[in-house]
Amino acid sequence: MTEQTHTNPIREKIEAAKQRVAVSHTGQNNVLPPTGFLRLPQVLKLIPVGRASWWEGMKQGRYPKGVKIGKRSTAWRVEDIRDLIDRLGAAE
Repeated sequence: MTEQTHTNPIREKIEAAKQRVAVSHTGQNNVLPPTGFLRLPQVLKLIPVGRASWWEGMKQGRYPKGVKIGKRSTAWRVEDIRDLIDRLGAAE
């Protein structure tokens, strides 16, 4: 009989995001630039939550505040998203 291990899919996505960010710090892969801004679809590829959950988490202070770049456009600083990924990974 084989032993099954159960994994948390959210934890796996956070770990994968941390690895992608770590690789970008070394310059081997440009997943995230050192500075700049990300739009929501880019953020949600790294953070495993839905759009509504992201906006609610931002209102509650769990996720970083966005920067208005237009009347109906918001972006997030790369540095803030990197910090969030580190914080989420440390909370495991």
